[in-house]
Amino acid sequence: MQRILFYIFLPFIYLLSILPFWLLYFFSDILYVVIYHLVGYRKKVVSTNLRNSFPEKTEEEIKVIIKKFYHFFCDWIMEMIKSITISKEEALKRCKIKDHTLLNELSKENKKIIFVMGHYGSFELGGAEMAFNTNYQLYVLYKPLSNKYFNALINKKRTRFGVKILSMKESLRKMLLLKESNELSATVFIADQTPSPNNAYWTTFLNQETPIFWGTELMAKKLNYPIIYVCVKPYKRGFYYIETEMLCLNPSTTQKGEISELHTKRLEQDIMSQPEFWLWSHKRWKHKKPS
Repeated sequence: MQRILFYIFLPFIYLLSILPFWLLYFFSDILYVVIYHLVGYRKKVVSTNLRNSFPEKTEEEIKVIIKKFYHFFCDWIMEMIKSITISKEEALKRCKIKDHTLLNELSKENKKIIFVMGHYGSFELGGAEMAFNTNYQLYVLYKPLSNKYFNALINKKRTRFGVKILSMKESLRKMLLLKESNELSATVFIADQTPSPNNAYWTTFLNQETPIFWGTELMAKKLNYPIIYVCVKPYKRGFYYIETEMLCLNPSTTQKGEISELHTKRLEQDIMSQPEFWLWSHKRWKHKKPS
């Protein structure tokens, strides 16, 4: 069944992917009407997440954020599809590092680094910029999809411009090997996914008790790589700046939980500033803290 579904949808995916952006955004506006008004995709999850995260906001303010989120969510879907066939030139035009100073300084010192980011903005569009306009080989940690055919398509998309991918299961072994190599690597951790509640670091995030993966902190402390917070922010429809910020230069000197708090609070800051660009449809708070 997985294979059948994949080959049914594949021609439509590629047909959409070759369309120009202006036409894709036209379809995005139609998709918004379908997803938000007709289907109501995860509307309850989105509204509950927002109300719990912003108890100080009025019902009207929450509704405005919800509509903005669904507009952005539909654009993001179309941009994901477009990135399957997007040219190098188009990708570099649409997603740029705002200031190269930090990465240039670290690369001159030959420092391998860890990027930490969340599901904020168009977080998968920056591969070409990293590949062609920095000295770093980018590695992205990922969790495989249940459908192996769509998983292969997504991985092919992610690696088109030289980005390399690491499954979460093999990340420790591979990063230890990379530490001994001469390759200047930057490894991306998406830190706002939902871990098992019993093996997580628990903190308050957006006014709620939230489990956080230990992986970013444990790996950074073990390797003592500088941790750079990354945010991909839209500045107009379809165009993004990649912003980088030093979170921790020497992770091995930090206390337990310190790094997890740092990257969680920094992401929270961006979400509170412009909440519509975070992935509110994700069931981030489905677990309760163990007693």
